[in-house]
Amino acid sequence: MAESEPERPPRDVDTTRPSVSRVYDFMLGGKDNYEADRELARLALEVAPDAPEAAQANREFLKRVVRHLAAEAGIRQFLDLGSGLPTRGNVHEIAQASAPGTRVVYVDHDPIVLVHGRALLAVDDTTTVVEADIREPEGIADHPEIRKLIDFGEPVGLLMFAILHHLTDAENPAGIAARMVSRLAPGSFLAVSHFCNPGQAHPEVSRQAYTAEKLFNQHLGAGRWRTREEILACFDGLDILEPGLVPLPEWRPDPGDQAEPGITYHTFVGAVARKP
Repeated sequence: MAESEPERPPRDVDTTRPSVSRVYDFMLGGKDNYEADRELARLALEVAPDAPEAAQANREFLKRVVRHLAAEAGIRQFLDLGSGLPTRGNVHEIAQASAPGTRVVYVDHDPIVLVHGRALLAVDDTTTVVEADIREPEGIADHPEIRKLIDFGEPVGLLMFAILHHLTDAENPAGIAARMVSRLAPGSFLAVSHFCNPGQAHPEVSRQAYTAEKLFNQHLGAGRWRTREEILACFDGLDILEPGLVPLPEWRPDPGDQAEPGITYHTFVGAVARKP
């Protein structure tokens, strides 16, 4: 994992406070993180020593989902909300490997994500990074920069990986998902990965989830390990693809997958659904 400071923090980036994107970057072995991020990551590792495996499982889930939607479901435009820092195997790389010319818009409101994302995509006219807040879905759907690439009259792959669990209950993540889906054409897909509290099915894991949730709320302002029922509410009115809402490694695994989460196995789940 990275231990050296990035050379020049982008303007307006507060490096003294941890960032969700930068903590996640650290867990993936990235270099775009600072001491405050690494300190929170170390605290998280005390609760869940296999957190890097969970982060990797999420990236592998993303890869499988995007490849399925591009190669098998015929999706030619993707909207990635809360995209995070660029890393190996970004959405546009995966999708365009299956279907050259596929259009991808990354959406985030973290300044460091915007700086690095725009630098990476400066020469790609099929892909862009837009600053917007997931809590304002109508603003995303009506954003002029997004509409330059995304035709909401045609099917869209809407990606919400590891973002809804950073919204509070009062912010109504299931409602936000529904408002975004309402703007999509029939035949669109919603893909979600989300922290999960498995409850009495796995009592020890459930206790770990409560501890992790407390840590996230103390240092990042929001983090909710929701029940299966709460997560499934994000897919109301949609047709969930097999195998349903499952731990990330169980969603159509590839022989080449390497992540082997332990205690976090049942606390990070995902699903994909089609709008009829």
